[in-house]
Amino acid sequence: MELKPIKLLSSGCYLPKVISSEEIDRKYNLAAGYSEKFSGVKFRHHATHESIGWMGARAFEEALEKSGLELADIDLLISAGGTYDYPLPNQASIIKKELKNGQNHTFGCIDIDCTCLSFVSAFDIASKFLDGKQYKNIAIISSEISSKGLNPLNKETISLFGDAAVAIIVAFDSTLQHGIIKGSITTYAEGAELTIIKGGGNKFFFKDYPYDAYLHSFQMDGIKLLRLAKKKIPIFISDFFSNTPLKFGEVSWVLPHQASKSGLEIFYNLFPEIKQKSLNNLINRGNCIAASIPLLLHENIENGTIKRGDILFLTGTSAGFSIGGCLLKY
Repeated sequence: MELKPIKLLSSGCYLPKVISSEEIDRKYNLAAGYSEKFSGVKFRHHATHESIGWMGARAFEEALEKSGLELADIDLLISAGGTYDYPLPNQASIIKKELKNGQNHTFGCIDIDCTCLSFVSAFDIASKFLDGKQYKNIAIISSEISSKGLNPLNKETISLFGDAAVAIIVAFDSTLQHGIIKGSITTYAEGAELTIIKGGGNKFFFKDYPYDAYLHSFQMDGIKLLRLAKKKIPIFISDFFSNTPLKFGEVSWVLPHQASKSGLEIFYNLFPEIKQKSLNNLINRGNCIAASIPLLLHENIENGTIKRGDILFLTGTSAGFSIGGCLLKY
């Protein structure tokens, strides 16, 4: 089995304040029990005083301590997420600024933003950077605060999303025992605006369009998204595994993006044979955008579910509309 030599050395996370569905119901005057029943989320985390950069730095410091490396050993920091503290500079630079002694090191910082698929894409791209020479160790950080960009009048989103930061440190694997078997992302332009925050960019610039809860908040056409996902996911999975040494049902674990209760149900209905192999944490974390998949990875490495040698399939959908996947040997 040919592998792109990348080894996951360690992981760390930061989770802000826990918010229950009962609190969501009370805060937004929803019927008791609505949030959990509709979204499938019982608990999620929402930032209070934290910034995206600060959360990402704390997750990275935990991962770095576990890795046995020093900050001087890191060759590149990738911020893989869909939210940011400032439009400029890039988010990875802000995470580095928040690190203890970050100013004493000169490793580069880049952003990869594929919204919910940012981590999956960053992991694949990092494997292409790692060469054992210029790039030996790379930090990938998905730090997301979605709670500030939600419209309080939109029950579909305020009950679903959570905040989290996860850091993964990967290294060039000279033993060739760990790595990526295949990575892929496909974008279907017909769904480009089904998930969107319209305000804040140049098309609806803030000087011309003052803040409006609808214009400047996350919005999605859930029904059209689910229909598109149901149609395109089987095509993507079939194409992805058509030239791999394994069939979909032969992987050890599937780590799907925790998009929504309905989204996961569609995924399981399409592929009932992998339901028992699918890891999930939607009920306790909600949809954490790009941090969802690495958070699943981190938690299941920590609890011993994922073991060395396991074949993992990281997959999901993202705004755009894209479907992506990464097959790897842990």
